[in-house]
Amino acid sequence: MNKKQLEITLSKLKDNPNPRVELEQYTIPSDLAAEILNLAYLNGDVKGKVVVDLGCGSGRLMIGAALMDAKKVIGIDVNKDVLAIAKENVKIAERLTNQEIGTRIKLVCKDVSDWDGNVDTIIQNPPFGIQKLHADRHFLQKALECARKIYSLHRHYEKSRIFLKKLIEQNGGKVEKIIKFKFKIPYMFKFHKKPYAIYDVDLFIISRLR
Repeated sequence: MNKKQLEITLSKLKDNPNPRVELEQYTIPSDLAAEILNLAYLNGDVKGKVVVDLGCGSGRLMIGAALMDAKKVIGIDVNKDVLAIAKENVKIAERLTNQEIGTRIKLVCKDVSDWDGNVDTIIQNPPFGIQKLHADRHFLQKALECARKIYSLHRHYEKSRIFLKKLIEQNGGKVEKIIKFKFKIPYMFKFHKKPYAIYDVDLFIISRLR
């Protein structure tokens, strides 16, 4: 499946109908999800690999990894309601693509801090830390404990880049690359004042050194 086909498929999946503001449950745009997954695939970090999505939400990254031939995919989220949507989305993706991916996907209802594993790749869109300061840090530290390669999306600030790079190095990782993208968030909550907002985000591509 090429990047454009993947983007189209992911765009047809269901969003979370009842996002929780305290969990910052913003669905990753389908074009951005496809871009990140394609990068990971071209780097040899998806096909035939065990891939985890920490805070998988409705499952776009998780399902995309399965469609790009991951050996096994684990989606972890603390919210059982959004995992039910992710389960529906697996079925939708199977119908759209005629690929049987459900047998390679496992959904786990658990706080990411309570999950332990040893996997090839983590691809994640953690909370940006807008509602709860530094919420993304705890996802990143868990990823560094469990994966050899990490693709992690964070809100773009120059100070944050410096801080996160230091945090990654302190936890045994090396930043291979940082790529800046746009992240479009539609109107979702009462405090939103516009039909949508666009934020700059950084994709950190990380290797674990130990």
